[in-house]
Amino acid sequence: MAEYAAPAGGDSWRSLVLPLGVTLAAQTLVALAVYSAPVMAPVAGPGLGVPAAWIGYYIAIVYLGSMCGSVLAGGMVARHGPIRVSQVALGLCLAGLACSAVSSALPLVALGAFLAGLGYGPITPASSQILVRATPPSFISLTFSLKQTGVPLGGAIAGAVVPTLILAVGWRWAAVAIGLACVAGALLIQPTRKRYDTGLNTSAPLSVRSAFAPLGYVFRDRRLAEMAAVSFIFSGVQMTLVAYLVTFMTESFSMSLVLAGFVMSASQVASVVGRVLWGVVADRLFTRRAMLGLLGAGMGLCAISALAASPAWPLPLLFLFVTAFGTTAVGWNGVFLAEVARLAPPGKTSQATGGCMFFTFLGVVVSPPLYSQVLALGGTYAQAYAIFGVAALLAGAWLLLVRRQ
Repeated sequence: MAEYAAPAGGDSWRSLVLPLGVTLAAQTLVALAVYSAPVMAPVAGPGLGVPAAWIGYYIAIVYLGSMCGSVLAGGMVARHGPIRVSQVALGLCLAGLACSAVSSALPLVALGAFLAGLGYGPITPASSQILVRATPPSFISLTFSLKQTGVPLGGAIAGAVVPTLILAVGWRWAAVAIGLACVAGALLIQPTRKRYDTGLNTSAPLSVRSAFAPLGYVFRDRRLAEMAAVSFIFSGVQMTLVAYLVTFMTESFSMSLVLAGFVMSASQVASVVGRVLWGVVADRLFTRRAMLGLLGAGMGLCAISALAASPAWPLPLLFLFVTAFGTTAVGWNGVFLAEVARLAPPGKTSQATGGCMFFTFLGVVVSPPLYSQVLALGGTYAQAYAIFGVAALLAGAWLLLVRRQ
């Protein structure tokens, strides 16, 4: 790909420290902003006068905003640069969290969810623009996987820290504190603008038509279309795991909020290890497509095995289950983004990434309400997980059985 411009040899990794650190920090903070909501749900839901299971609708609105932010990112990055776009995104996370926290009016909570999602969406396309220029092809899967560990890191921090914050200052002030951390991160990356916000096109189009132009890259390339479809399914499994795990633990296993938060943290920490491991394996042993197929099969089997979970399980077995689930269902993103970067037309990495991420976020928009509907119809949390697991298992089998270059 023409965008690769990394130095060779031992200097390669040293040259990656700064871009990887900046993009990882931004990814972690926006993930913390989004993933704090499921941890707050058992307390925030009753405080707003709605069931905790309604967190699915909140998450759907977040990712509706993310879809919009993702397709807008290509033009915004071209015009203003990836760092400036990341800073604006982090600011939007504060605006969204504050908006949701200041009132019990559900329309304002929904607006806050949309703003937070609008901030979450552009981070990945902006980060891809930075990393694809800095990374040699032989390390691309590992580098993208390392950056994407920011997602489960944000989830792990949310699970470990947010319950304590809630006990100390209440869920509303906890939300504001997380938003302020996002703004602090935006200020800290300001010095890197001179390095990465270069070659800007001040006349890059920002119209509605141009915003959806990245979708054209997906529709014109069958390989990108398959990646988009797979990410639609995988992201649904990932988000239902994250969105409902704490509530699943508190309601079905009678856990305290603090212990359930640590269960969520365990799943996210495991996925950090998984993302790095899968990146190495994809670079060294398998094709990225085959690696994604194996991960789809793994997350599908884990989701289906939720049917066997019960309060009678010993705690070590429960932690083993959630770590295996987290490693697969939250560990696929780096390999996926590296494959999208490989398949993207030269010079169009952020646009192709934004186009594929549109469908990734669409999966997240659709899946939590569907999960909630299973519960509303009398299904259990385990049954809902299993339904999504079947789809992931079939998608993984497709990737493994249908080979493409």
